[in-house]
Amino acid sequence: MSLDRRSFLASSAATGAGVTLAGAVAAPSASAAERKKPGKRYAFTVMGTTDLHGHVFNWDYFKNADYSDAAGNAQGLARISTLVDQVREEKGRGNTLLVDAGDTIQGTPLTYYYAKVDPITADGGPVHPMARAMNAIGYDAVALGNHEFNYGIETLRKFESQCEFPLLGANAVDAKTELPAFPPYFMKRLRTPHGKDVKVAVLGLTNPGIAIWDKAYVQGVLKFPGLEEQAAKWVPKLRSMGADVVIVSAHSGASGQSSYGDQVPYVENAAANVAKQVPGVDAILVGHAHVEIEQQLVTNEKTGKTVVLSEPLCFAERLALFDFDLVWEKGRWTVESVKASLRNTNAVADDPEISKLLREQHETVVEYVNQVVGTAKQALTTVEARYKDAPIIDLINKVQADVVTKALASTEYASLPVLSQASPFSRTSEIPAGDVTIRDLSSLYVYDNTLVAKAMTGAQMRAYLEYSAEYFVRTAAGADVDVDKLTNADNRPDYNYDYVSGLTYDIDIAQAAGSRVKNVKFDGKALDDAAQFVFAVNNYRANGGGAFPHVASAKELWSESTEIRTRIAEWVTAKGVLDPADFASVDWKLTRDGTPVFTS
Repeated sequence: MSLDRRSFLASSAATGAGVTLAGAVAAPSASAAERKKPGKRYAFTVMGTTDLHGHVFNWDYFKNADYSDAAGNAQGLARISTLVDQVREEKGRGNTLLVDAGDTIQGTPLTYYYAKVDPITADGGPVHPMARAMNAIGYDAVALGNHEFNYGIETLRKFESQCEFPLLGANAVDAKTELPAFPPYFMKRLRTPHGKDVKVAVLGLTNPGIAIWDKAYVQGVLKFPGLEEQAAKWVPKLRSMGADVVIVSAHSGASGQSSYGDQVPYVENAAANVAKQVPGVDAILVGHAHVEIEQQLVTNEKTGKTVVLSEPLCFAERLALFDFDLVWEKGRWTVESVKASLRNTNAVADDPEISKLLREQHETVVEYVNQVVGTAKQALTTVEARYKDAPIIDLINKVQADVVTKALASTEYASLPVLSQASPFSRTSEIPAGDVTIRDLSSLYVYDNTLVAKAMTGAQMRAYLEYSAEYFVRTAAGADVDVDKLTNADNRPDYNYDYVSGLTYDIDIAQAAGSRVKNVKFDGKALDDAAQFVFAVNNYRANGGGAFPHVASAKELWSESTEIRTRIAEWVTAKGVLDPADFASVDWKLTRDGTPVFTS
């Protein structure tokens, strides 16, 4: 497979080539108030979304119902389309751009279906629903997100070929030549009423964590240098090419904790660092962190100028607006002010054109996820799974252990005991009593992770458990327990807390982090630090995601490309009946000074 579909890599990246288009619609005349001000003036707006994760409609595929939450949010590109039309009507279409900060083609059963069940890569395969929707809405450019790589480079390149806009990634470079493997930037001329065009450049930056999280796909093929480094390289080039305005679309949070550990020498959430360190940036559309930042002002350390950051909420719940005011001075356009704001998709209805365009693909996926694959004897839920050993998470571990045990049956590792890890990804997943559907199982395992087997020792597993136990807030014996404040979820997301099956252990939350795991046993006996185990882990954890100790560097014994979610569906289908007696076990409990925190 050719990595460089557009021949971009060898022919143009070294000279700073990107994607340049000219706006075709004239701006309205300046107002009387503006004409009284010294200098010619022009205003335009850049609209932005991020972390769409396959949300086209305000629909919850896991609940088979319209999406709703306590905050009254709405989701979906169909709503975004309505907001975009409103802004274009207000500002004049020729005075607007629409960009995105990445994570587009993974996240819902809709995107999974067209990557795996009816893949866009097949001969005569369908057009990806996200490409169809975003083409119709009229996106100008989209930065690559880390989840763009979840299905491999072939799927990403096929999606790219279906898009009528460039996928930008200045710091996604060829592993051998270190030249950009995707267009680094997009540049557009906006026509003004003064006969002087404004050249707007959008620089796309993605997350270096791709090298960890999707190592199986990108190792030896692509490298992902730091955002600050690549912005410092490209922003001056864009300015030298005549860019009057430079916007960065960054799939990187403004700031905060990193899940890299020591796996790569880069910062995961580096958008604010780019603003501080790199002169010449006017605004940054922030992504990746799934938080809402209406406007954050950052002062550049070298120029003293203010850079405006904004991150619209994920899943197409918000649309960011960067309103620019420019003045013509000394033969050039200068940014006089930038203001960021957000618009809420819950204030508008779906665009009927987008609804019509995507309805058939949506309904196909609804039918797929509602297929019945088994029957559950009792309801299973994740509501308490983050602080109690829940059978629903045991199901994941049972499936993983069974798959790995079978895979290694004829190898030299067949005699080693198999341990398994799983995380409480969701706090609201439920497998109801009665019919079990694909959507029930998909809601339990929301990520497209695959399974890997690693070799670990008893001592390494002990360290692994201690690190996982840092998830809990230290709580003194006798103090009231508020389950909503029991975990460090802000700094340690739920997906970075692991159950480990095959061992039994206590987590004493009255103790300081690093000395919480007690009474670790295997097969009823104290864990031998020298014992050898096979550890079934998801590929995110195996590649270093979450920075858990030892696992990334441990010897890999086996891996596969089938999603864990699919393995769970196969297991349930083969059983026919989902009975906790077949998979549930009490492997761990929370204690304080040896006394259980919960009695039931």
